[in-house]
Amino acid sequence: MAIIRAMKTLLVIGYVWPEPKSSAAGSRMLQLIECFQQAGFKVTYASPAAPSEHAIDYQQHQISTCTIELNNESFDEYIKQLQPNVVMFDRFMMEEQFGWRVEKHCPQAIRILDSEDLHCLRFARQTLAKQHPQQVIKHVSDQNLFTDQAKREIAAIYRCDLTLTISQYEMQILQQRFGVPANILLYMPFMLKQINVNTDIPFHERTHFVSIGNFRHEPNWDAVLQLKQSIWPLIRKQLPHAQLHIFGAYPPKKATQLHNEKQGFLVKGWCEDAFKELSKARVLLAPLRFGAGLKGKLLDAAQCGLPAVTTSIGSEGLFDNNQPSTALVSDNFDQFAQLAVDLYRHETTWQQAQNACLTFLTDGFAWKTYSQAMIESLHHLANNLETHRLNNFTGSMLRHHTMKSTQYMAQWIEAKNKLN
Repeated sequence: MAIIRAMKTLLVIGYVWPEPKSSAAGSRMLQLIECFQQAGFKVTYASPAAPSEHAIDYQQHQISTCTIELNNESFDEYIKQLQPNVVMFDRFMMEEQFGWRVEKHCPQAIRILDSEDLHCLRFARQTLAKQHPQQVIKHVSDQNLFTDQAKREIAAIYRCDLTLTISQYEMQILQQRFGVPANILLYMPFMLKQINVNTDIPFHERTHFVSIGNFRHEPNWDAVLQLKQSIWPLIRKQLPHAQLHIFGAYPPKKATQLHNEKQGFLVKGWCEDAFKELSKARVLLAPLRFGAGLKGKLLDAAQCGLPAVTTSIGSEGLFDNNQPSTALVSDNFDQFAQLAVDLYRHETTWQQAQNACLTFLTDGFAWKTYSQAMIESLHHLANNLETHRLNNFTGSMLRHHTMKSTQYMAQWIEAKNKLN
């Protein structure tokens, strides 16, 4: 591991500033950063995004920060001085913007793409969901998947030395449907340092239903609408005294207007301590009709000993390989509502789901397993970078052509901005 010890600087170029208390994406980014820090890296996080009110305390986490500009040569001077050994792009759009500058000024830096989720899959499903407002969208045909956005995203994957993929389901799509070589992909789910399941509050002391998710994430907002329009009236008919507590960062006015005390539909918005609220509830509802990646809310629920009801989208990548299921799954919202009522009423069914939580988390998301895999992959890349890149001719070709066009477009915008 001598090479790894010699590599000391990681630059993360982020689409947004991470908010672990607001989104699963923020939690995952912090996990990845901590993994690098354990391997001896000094970490700098840079983003062109506006400051975030729910961002982490960077000093507390020993992370340096820098605000960078799009289409501005100031980044060139910045990265020439920093000279990172590893650069990680948070989402493919950041690789498009800054990848050519990184390659120009730090050609030997290992370039990693953290895909977060497969964006082309999520947006293809979202497009289909708008066309079919009553359906859960799981399968996407090649015609709907192979969009211009997919071309951009897959090109960014090829241009990087390694892409971190959060879902085994998406690993299969990348390899089987897009033909991406396995050696430039690494499966990296959520990583949990300490795996504990909160069983302190038993079934009879837990009350009400809960839903949680950042309102800026379109699948979460759609799920709230499904609850309001289709699912909650059916549940409430059988459980007239039950309440649904809906938490999530950045609730818009259209969401808070759904709040209705008489219906037990309570839109509570931002939550400082999600685990505290989840640990008090009896059932989590996650009627996601579209999306991609892994659903962090289901992992959080499992850590809180909270059984859930979700869809095939919510369970994707979590319960696909015979893992013990902490959730009941249905894509039919009438059945979804009945499963929720049964889980809420029947302690035996509820307890079986809670009992599955520990094995589910331990088998699928242990910190040591996946952090070690990433460091070993970095070690291998550091020792074989030239050969690795020679074997990825498609990536070299795309960097030659695409990065030139991206570079010239960026320089044209930069020149235009100077004139203005």
